[in-house]
Amino acid sequence: MSRRYFGTDGIRGTVGQPPITPDFVLRLGHAVGRVLKQQVKRPVVLIGKDTRISGYMLESALEAGFASAGVDVLLSGPLPTPGVAYLTRALRLDLGVVISASHNPYPDNGIKFFSATGEKLPDDWEQAVEAALDEPAQWVDSSGLGRARRLDDAQGRYIEFCKSTFGNDLSLKGLKVVVDAAHGAAYQVAPSVFHELGAEVVSIGCAPDGFNINAGLGATSPSALQAAVREHGADYGIALDGDADRLQLVDAEGRLYNGDELLYVMVADRLAHGQPVAGAVGTLMTNMAVELALAARGVPFVRAKVGDRYVLEELQSRGWLLGGEGSGHLLALDKHTTGDGIVSALQVLQAVMRSGRTLADLLEGVALFPQTLINVRLRAGQDWRSNPALAAAQEEVQARLGQRGRVLIRPSGTEPLLRVMVEADDAQLARACAQKLADAVAAS
Repeated sequence: MSRRYFGTDGIRGTVGQPPITPDFVLRLGHAVGRVLKQQVKRPVVLIGKDTRISGYMLESALEAGFASAGVDVLLSGPLPTPGVAYLTRALRLDLGVVISASHNPYPDNGIKFFSATGEKLPDDWEQAVEAALDEPAQWVDSSGLGRARRLDDAQGRYIEFCKSTFGNDLSLKGLKVVVDAAHGAAYQVAPSVFHELGAEVVSIGCAPDGFNINAGLGATSPSALQAAVREHGADYGIALDGDADRLQLVDAEGRLYNGDELLYVMVADRLAHGQPVAGAVGTLMTNMAVELALAARGVPFVRAKVGDRYVLEELQSRGWLLGGEGSGHLLALDKHTTGDGIVSALQVLQAVMRSGRTLADLLEGVALFPQTLINVRLRAGQDWRSNPALAAAQEEVQARLGQRGRVLIRPSGTEPLLRVMVEADDAQLARACAQKLADAVAAS
């Protein structure tokens, strides 16, 4: 059964355009409530949000929808997505709901859900909700309406949880860090976590006005963080996105470290302290240099489809703990059930503090391979998969690359484009091979 509303990470779109309208969101809350009540007589859900101006409207609509189905609601106010996941589990609630469009600009918004165990919900649950949306509403009478109340200590509870994932015998004393919350959900939480662990904190991107979320700041615009680190003479800079599940990290030299490198640091730190690592999961886009570096440490590596949801599914199916994407979605399932930018930053800083080495030192010898990506426009009906010229070119390129690189060819999910990516230990070689493949597609 195909899904009409749910994408890979909940429901997302431009506010005021279907499905991100107050009438639909009210119906959505009602439908989700009815699905919940098939398993729980009197469900309780937590609603958190980021700092977009539209969050107030959508929160009210969701609250009304849940109440009309006989579901009680706790409201946390602005709280990172992973904070909602944590509190849903810690408070033994039945569902966690986040109103956020993550790294998107403020005109967008979305809604995603977490199970009672703080995990993203499976496809069949989303399909049940979509089926309920097609059915007539079944409003409960006044005696059965749900109630709503504020969870006043939500941020404090989550701050303590984040701190608990950092070694009890360690502190961040002596470190100066810049924290960039992208004017998003972590604008109060993130600076407090690092300050309470002993760091000297400089905050940027921590003054939301409803319209400036992700605007030139945060994990998707790390140049602002690089400049702030240099300006303040900080040791490290930490950039989160609008809902704080994504991380980019900068060192004192202004060097930016992506999620692939940070995943390697997390694995290497576990190994250095006698903790076995059964394997790690990346994506089709994870840099080959990290795969080879992990192999040299005896750590198996598996690639999932692009998207943290697929990384999580692969980790769960194998019983592994560590995975992530170059974009900065990192998973440490022995610390949290979902990706968490603050917790991920703490895992990396923990590696720095207990090794006594800089992040650059910890990544010595792990030089990311250059990547060349060429988008080739496809004609209507063009069958690139059965293109003999492309098959021959790909075979020739693979032979030329050998163990020095790899090829990834995949269609765009939103445009008539074929994405041709070649990764190699030599930038010129990567460019030449990618162009050869792109030419083969264009000529067919």
